[in-house]
Amino acid sequence: MADYEVLAGGVNEVIRIGDTVRRPTGPWSPRVHGLLRMLAARGFRGVPRVLEITGDGFEVLDFLPGEVSNYPATPAAASPEALESAAELLRAYHDATAEYARTAPRDGWQIPAAEPVEVICHGDYAPHNCVLDGNRVAGIIDFDHARPGPRLSDVAYAAYRWVPMSAPGTVEAAGSTTEEQAARLRIFCDRYGLDDAGRAGLIDAVAARLHTVVDFMRARAAAGEEAYAGHLAAGHHVLYLGDADYVLAERDVFERHLIGWPGQARSRSSS
Repeated sequence: MADYEVLAGGVNEVIRIGDTVRRPTGPWSPRVHGLLRMLAARGFRGVPRVLEITGDGFEVLDFLPGEVSNYPATPAAASPEALESAAELLRAYHDATAEYARTAPRDGWQIPAAEPVEVICHGDYAPHNCVLDGNRVAGIIDFDHARPGPRLSDVAYAAYRWVPMSAPGTVEAAGSTTEEQAARLRIFCDRYGLDDAGRAGLIDAVAARLHTVVDFMRARAAAGEEAYAGHLAAGHHVLYLGDADYVLAERDVFERHLIGWPGQARSRSSS
């Protein structure tokens, strides 16, 4: 069938049929559907619409056309335009969810809500969950890890993935040096509009977020979920923990770019 395609889904099998995507649902899916419907009602573009919930455990969503990158990043995903537009779209998404987050249910999400609740975090805002139109990030997909929580947690993980903040010499670092990563981190935070308090806490937030990812992975593997057991067998946890140590060890370099240049204008506040 020409219009049938199995898409890379990370944990779940995702199937494109024409202009729609069919994905398995989970106990958290009603919360995600409420979020996506709210965004659609607000006219927020760049996220899939919920079209149907089937009786056999699947959801049918809009297919967002474009390129989705994995690792190492494609040239488009690694471009300055992608870095900047990824930060801008994340900020727009956060702002669109801020009011909703105040009264959104705290239970029922796959990842527990975390205080302070400021926005609905995407939870996995990375190149493999964003859609590019040319070199610009135009869409966000896979909200299974969404939850009410603080902006900084989402910004930290997004920056880690989009910069990327991985130890030089690893495949994920894509040949970048720490200085080059720090410069890209500054650009990401400027385009997002991260305030001074967020910048001061960002490196610790990145490290903490990576430890949380590993804890989640181990818990799911222990519960018998084969996909996460496969991640552990492939050494994903070693990468995350190594990168957490790396960003802490290179804190001075990252923070010199983030907060060490007084007098430079911030584009806007994240508060």
